[in-house]
Order: sequence, then structure tokens, then C-alpha cells
Amino acid sequence: MLKLYYATGTCALATYMTLEEAGADYTAERLSFKDNQQNSPDYLAINPKGRVPALVTDRGVLTETPAMLAYIAQTFPKAKLAPLDDPFDFAQVQSFNSYLCSTVHINHAHKMRGARWATEQSSFADMKAMVPKTMGACFALIEQRMFKGPWVMGDQFTICDPYLHTLSHWLEGDSVDIKATPKIADHFKRMSDRPAVRKVMDAQKA
Repeated sequence: MLKLYYATGTCALATYMTLEEAGADYTAERLSFKDNQQNSPDYLAINPKGRVPALVTDRGVLTETPAMLAYIAQTFPKAKLAPLDDPFDFAQVQSFNSYLCSTVHINHAHKMRGARWATEQSSFADMKAMVPKTMGACFALIEQRMFKGPWVMGDQFTICDPYLHTLSHWLEGDSVDIKATPKIADHFKRMSDRPAVRKVMDAQKA
């Protein structure tokens, strides 16, 4: 039994959806950021980073979304969530997810996590003002150079798709029009129609 710790509106959604897509036997526990549960002693004992997601396995705890997605794909190979038999193709999957983690997510975080990088209020305003530009540029690059279609990596649905879908949820709040990237807009709609995605989204509303 796997256990996922998550919070609504976060990148943990990608792992949550992937577990459901894989048909994994798992439970999900929601943390309240409003109540600062991510920094509670109990949770810090699980993930000292004080972030979500965290995935508890029978071998220990995993953190960082790309690592968790790769673990799920490899643990449930029958779900065919990654090209596990081709080292280069699997590296391409990892490359895409690493870009989402290391660049796209960080650009988004500048909107409300400025204290991670600065102390002056004027700096926070500057960082927040840049978010529509940087997020728009990231998604334009994905649309034009990285997205193969109809899924991220081509004909096969992979662990890249729930991750992209998760970050696409942030675009409206970042003042980026998803319609400016029509392939990603179409991807967002098709992802939203998947049974696993609908189940997870409904669970988060409960």
C-alpha cells in the first residue's frame, strides 16, 4: 500500500493522478497549508523539506515529482506510463518532467513564494509581475518545441501528461491565456475527460 501526502492546488496533483492511472493500491492524505500542516512535527518526520508531495512506500519515502512519477511507471509497468524498454525515450520523458519541475514550477512560485529568494517588498512585486511573461514563455516553448501530440510524448500517454495537466491548471491564475497554446489547451480538455483525472479532481473537492 502506497500513501500519498498532498495539498490541493499543488504539484502533488500529478502524482495523485498518476497513481490512479496506474491502478495502484494507495491512500491519499490531504494536508492543509492554511493550518501549516506541512511544517508540523509529524509531517516533517516524513518529509523534512516541509513540502508536498511525499510518497510513502514499503522501502521508504520518496519526494520530488519527477522521481515519484518515474517510480510509479516502473513499479506498475503494465500501465505503460513510460517507455521503460528504451533508455533514450525514457530519458526524454525525464527531461520533460525535469523542465516542468526545475523551470516552469519555479517561475510560477515567484508569484507567491518570493520570500524564498528575496526580503524586500519591492522585489516581491517585481517577481510577481514577471510571472505572466515567464510562464507564457515556458508554455510557448512546450507548445512549439516539446509537445509531440496528441500526448506530450506522441501517441502514448505517459507520466508527462498528468504533470503537464497539473501545471496547466495554474495558467489562469498566472494571467496566461491557455488558448494561446492550442495544442496544450486541447490536451488540457482531453486530460480533464479521463476517468482517473475526474476521480482525483472530485476527491480533492470533498
